[in-house]
Amino acid sequence: MSNSTSEQNAVPVGQLVKVAVVQAAPVAFDRERTLEKVHALADEAARRGAQLALFPEAFVSAYPRGLDFGAVVGSRTEAGREDFRRYWESSVDVPGPAVDQLALAARRNNLYLVLGVVERDRGTLYCSVLFFAPDGSLLGKHRKVMPTGSERLVWGFGDGSTMPVFETPLGRLGAVICWENYLPLMRAAMYAKGIEIYCAPTADARDSWIASMRHIAVEGRCFVLSCNQFNRRSDFPPDYRSIFGEDANAIVCRGGSCIVDPFGNFLAGPNTEGEAILIAELDRAQIVRGKYDLDVVGHYARPDIFQLHVDEQPKQPVTIRKPELAAEEAPQVKSDRRASARSAD
Repeated sequence: MSNSTSEQNAVPVGQLVKVAVVQAAPVAFDRERTLEKVHALADEAARRGAQLALFPEAFVSAYPRGLDFGAVVGSRTEAGREDFRRYWESSVDVPGPAVDQLALAARRNNLYLVLGVVERDRGTLYCSVLFFAPDGSLLGKHRKVMPTGSERLVWGFGDGSTMPVFETPLGRLGAVICWENYLPLMRAAMYAKGIEIYCAPTADARDSWIASMRHIAVEGRCFVLSCNQFNRRSDFPPDYRSIFGEDANAIVCRGGSCIVDPFGNFLAGPNTEGEAILIAELDRAQIVRGKYDLDVVGHYARPDIFQLHVDEQPKQPVTIRKPELAAEEAPQVKSDRRASARSAD
């Protein structure tokens, strides 16, 4: 979305922006039923007046909490390989039919939709966030650059080419996933891009996470939308072999979603009670008021001492030179040689 369009349609400073954080559970490993749930929840958020809705990390279609995928040092089990196959089958091609369904949810509700998916690209899965505009267009994606702990068994690493901040009429919009938020240099990069609506989809339900969301809001003088799943054991298949046992009512993840203003005040949540849609109104003037005494990439920075260099070039493991290019070049080489020979004569 271009700057000029954004400036023409921007919500004036002082006018409130209404946002929603959707704390819910997907239908684990069932992509189609999870997409149906996204539609229903997006519909509800829009009915409540939300202009933007954020869904949790890996919502389509599972954060595989408690699975070990049959891995120990030096060995993988056949059952673990089958767990990975099921996970891969329920994941999302970008672009692809699932993305089209998510675009429809945004378009029919005239809603910015920011949503965590498990993206598949050939044989590798990535923990990604997709951004949709109210017209249903896919603005872009962010791939998690650093999976945490055992996540590295099943998720690949993103690179600097998918760390966007989008100019929107609601404000500058971006996302940092779960423990990426504990990378100080990544936060600095996002602040330098002017992020105003800082989306933090996560799988961390601890009190320390909630404290971090308040810290980031104050540090970046931005609105932080933190979004987690609320799961019970019954939200996973009966054959889900994990550490959580068989009690259908056992809480697997308690949520803790919240919305925080640029001074660290809770506007909604944190909620640890169950599935919920948290709604808050953002006063964008609070960003400017906060920057008055703290702008960590502006007047509060010391670039004479500290500097950060960010590489946003995509990193490809294989670069293939197409044969037809070589064939196109060959006649030119022959022509150059003939011209050189004539010149010598």
